[in-house]
Amino acid sequence: MAVTLQMHESLNVFGDPLIPCSTDPLTGFFRDGCCNTNDQDLGSHTVCVEVTREFLKFSAERGNDLSTPVEEFGFPGLTPGDRWCLCAARWLEAQKAEKAPRVHLQRTHMRALEIVPLEVLRQYAADLN
Repeated sequence: MAVTLQMHESLNVFGDPLIPCSTDPLTGFFRDGCCNTNDQDLGSHTVCVEVTREFLKFSAERGNDLSTPVEEFGFPGLTPGDRWCLCAARWLEAQKAEKAPRVHLQRTHMRALEIVPLEVLRQYAADLN
């Protein structure tokens, strides 16, 4: 029997349609370029960030090396400036350590708000004037 993965509604933190985060590198729990999620996404890969050297170092120090390619999973490795759907809890951890990358709110899934308050995300907004 095939299991279907039902995606949660594709809306951003403002309740508007979610804008793709990145197709190069291809990101998202579903590898659809968007920070879409569902109940199987235990990490809540919902925050669209623009990675920095400082954040990549922080993440590697916590056991999640996002810089090194993993060919068997088709993961090219990230470089500063890449956009990526990050786990909401990891972003919050980085924020508390003052290492959080900037966030693209229109590309961040509304389910991120279950972990990170909008007021906190707004302080790191890359797409608000």
